[in-house]
Amino acid sequence: MSEPLLKVENLKQYFPVSRTFTVKAVNGVSFEIYPGETYGLVGESGSGKTTIGRSVIRLYNPTDGKIIFNGQDITGRMGSAARQMLRKEMQMIFQDPMASLNPRKKVADIIGEGLDIHGRASSRQDRADQISEMLKKVGLSPEHAARYPHQFSGGQRQRVGIARALIMNPRLVIADECISALDVSIQAQVVNLMKDIQEETGCAYLFIAHDLSMVKYISDRIGVLHLGYMVESGTKEEIFSNPVHPYTRSLLSAIPHPNPEVEKRRRSVSYDYASSGIDYARGTEHLVSGTHKVLATDDEFASWT
Repeated sequence: MSEPLLKVENLKQYFPVSRTFTVKAVNGVSFEIYPGETYGLVGESGSGKTTIGRSVIRLYNPTDGKIIFNGQDITGRMGSAARQMLRKEMQMIFQDPMASLNPRKKVADIIGEGLDIHGRASSRQDRADQISEMLKKVGLSPEHAARYPHQFSGGQRQRVGIARALIMNPRLVIADECISALDVSIQAQVVNLMKDIQEETGCAYLFIAHDLSMVKYISDRIGVLHLGYMVESGTKEEIFSNPVHPYTRSLLSAIPHPNPEVEKRRRSVSYDYASSGIDYARGTEHLVSGTHKVLATDDEFASWT
């Protein structure tokens, strides 16, 4: 296997609220993403998924840990060369397509902003051609470049957000719940579009979502987050066919089944961390098999397996 494109080691992200209270949003999370693959992060709301994505792209300054991207350490204070590399090679698709697009700018200026800042267009015509080509790639018309964000539907606005991220031809795209605000039919279109673009460009995705079925469809490997801890990780086959951690089992049991007869018999598994007797802070990473890992103490691991 090639060298990882992104390597996150023991990432911690804390937010001081007052002198006596600090929110520990992310606690010692580690994972790797290889070129051309999709790594899915799943978990309930508040588990730390979005915080990890924002820390990786350096919208937040990590409290502790190390982030290595494209062979460079981008954790602490970065030099101008590392900062320029990061802005060109890593992009983000935000959860709310309307809130992440400037309502005062036309689509052409939103998508072309990266080209302008980094001098990726040799002329006005070259800039217009690149924008038109990207709009076609994401399923929009070149004529849409002259419109404003409020003139689009939710799915179209998300496509604009994808186009803005991909115009720089990045090596890593962080997709932060980019389909959660869309209708189910539009979700499928957007995810299929992302898979097609990945096959064409070879970019890698950090796919953040809470829809397990969609994560299984698009991801190669999956990490399960709860309360800021990575409680289980592995390939999608390992996670879905052999879930070890009680929280993972609870998540998978909550997936609705399209067959109404099967759905009637489905029983969800409840999981309450406070009464479970599990202590994430005392747990260590145990290897189940292959790349399948679970966070647990020795006694917990022995009882689960």
